Amino acid sequence: MHGEALSLRIRALIRSLPRTGITLSELVHRVGNDGLLILAALLTLVFLIPISIPGVSTVFGAAILLIGLARLLRRELWIPERIAHKTIATRKLRPMLRKALPLLHRLERVSRPNRIAWLVASGPAERMNNASLILGAVLLMMPFGLIPFSNTFPAVALLFFAIGLLQRDGVCVLLGYVGNVLTIGYFALLIGGGGLALREMVGRLMA
Repeated sequence: MHGEALSLRIRALIRSLPRTGITLSELVHRVGNDGLLILAALLTLVFLIPISIPGVSTVFGAAILLIGLARLLRRELWIPERIAHKTIATRKLRPMLRKALPLLHRLERVSRPNRIAWLVASGPAERMNNASLILGAVLLMMPFGLIPFSNTFPAVALLFFAIGLLQRDGVCVLLGYVGNVLTIGYFALLIGGGGLALREMVGRLMA
């Protein structure tokens, strides 16, 4: 896969979404097991623009996590019934995905196949990449949804992983690792800052 293939396939997926709603189970059926990375890329697009749909990060993050696990364990994708049959309203989802497509196209244009080939080779590197995909999904699911960029940073990292693994581009995969590290750093700052603010507030109340 190269050039605009990923953008075109995701654009076609968005165009084919039903008007009312769709379940994760139906989305998986549309892409098939061979298209799981394409599905992972599609699910990250929602978080690239500053509008959120409540609860989506948990459901989409869980789906990407399960895709990573399926790849890591070399098994078919399994999704729990509660998540698989949860209907996602496409009335809000479709315009958000369409707004994010130009950014996907820009990110995809920086990709070139076969760069840093050892980073996308089978074996230990492949297992490490799939584990990092899982880590990115866990970061996406963290309960910081209302804080700016808390979903965007892990989503961009996951998108780089998806593009890099699809294109066999080690540079994009490396950018995915950088994105995960930046996300962890950002969350550490949020937690540290929140702890300091809480300590300050308790100190004032006790004074």
